[in-house]
Amino acid sequence: MKVGLVGCGLVGQKRARALGEATLVACADVSRERAEALARGTSGSPLALADWRALVERAEVDVVIVATPHNLLAEVALAAVTAGKHVLLEKPGARRAVELEPVMAAAARTGALVRVGFNHRHHPAVQRAKTLVAEGAVGDLIFVRGRYGHGGRLGYEKEWRAQAAISGGGELIDQGVHLIDLARWFLGDFTRVQGAIPTYFWDMPVEDNAFLLLETPLSQIAFLHASWTEWKNLFSFEVFGRLGKLEISGLGGSYGTERLAFYRMRPELGPPETVMWEYPMPDRSWDIEFAQFAEDIRLRRQPSASLADARAALRVVEQIYEGARP
Repeated sequence: MKVGLVGCGLVGQKRARALGEATLVACADVSRERAEALARGTSGSPLALADWRALVERAEVDVVIVATPHNLLAEVALAAVTAGKHVLLEKPGARRAVELEPVMAAAARTGALVRVGFNHRHHPAVQRAKTLVAEGAVGDLIFVRGRYGHGGRLGYEKEWRAQAAISGGGELIDQGVHLIDLARWFLGDFTRVQGAIPTYFWDMPVEDNAFLLLETPLSQIAFLHASWTEWKNLFSFEVFGRLGKLEISGLGGSYGTERLAFYRMRPELGPPETVMWEYPMPDRSWDIEFAQFAEDIRLRRQPSASLADARAALRVVEQIYEGARP
């Protein structure tokens, strides 16, 4: 496969390093210098462009990876699927759910496949937890609890993520959308949505913390907290069933070694049987995600992390934002 990359920032650079056997043939960024720097560091001498539209129109491009700020995600994806290109679209996919509607319509019309970059689904601890749930190891699920955050950096309040017109919001739509996606993946859709989105520390017009309480039709609860004031980077996701608990912690790197603990309740209750798995390797979720997308394309199957999943997660985000308005 021949890949075109739109957006050559930190996420775009990660995507470029995770292509497996595919070939990057072109990259585009509003900063041509940034595109050229990425191209110089990539084998095969990909073409560097300042105009993403020129990249999308190139006949040799089979797949377009969209790793732009949120305000351009849906626009670039729409142009790409209209041109018949398959698309790996960085999360959250758009600023609002309605922006995804024309992308979904165009993909259905042209047959282009779109996978949304919810790469956390591909972490080994998350994958094993999902398998254990499917096997009934913890019984019927009753609730999940998730925490995810970092502490920002100097000047964070001046970056594009702090500008609502570009980002669509703050920490809720940034890291919070990963928690929402994982919670939906385990529990299903939410019919009751409550939350609070305060700004505690950063001098910015968007939230730096998001607290969510979500409920399914079966009264299963997702209690989620995403934070830009988590001064020590943290990822924790716990899945509770009637027969036990799964606890995922860490994502590698600054988030700590990735681990999964399985606490199996005994018939007499008391201290559970405990099994631990540890994954001290580098984060390969990006590589696995792209390999899965390549297989989606080969088999002509709909990707598991779809535009419909992104739309559902964004609808939760929107309900929180709408509920927080005076």
